[in-house]
Amino acid sequence: MRDLNVDDVVRLATDLPELQLRRGDLGIIRSKWCHGIGAIEVEFLNVGLESRTRALLLAQDVVPDEEAAHEMHA
Repeated sequence: MRDLNVDDVVRLATDLPELQLRRGDLGIIRSKWCHGIGAIEVEFLNVGLESRTRALLLAQDVVPDEEAAHEMHA
């Protein structure tokens, strides 16, 4: 897998019920933390709500979504 960077569009790889996030939810990497263990801060838009959720995750908890990234920046 390629390195993840700030502003990359990603999909959640697993459910996070405590944050009301589901596998497949789209997010944008907002910051990188703890170089070496791959911690990233991801902002998710809560569909149907006018709010956003930020979560501190490991890189293995998300997968890049190049197609969604192109659609968002088109």
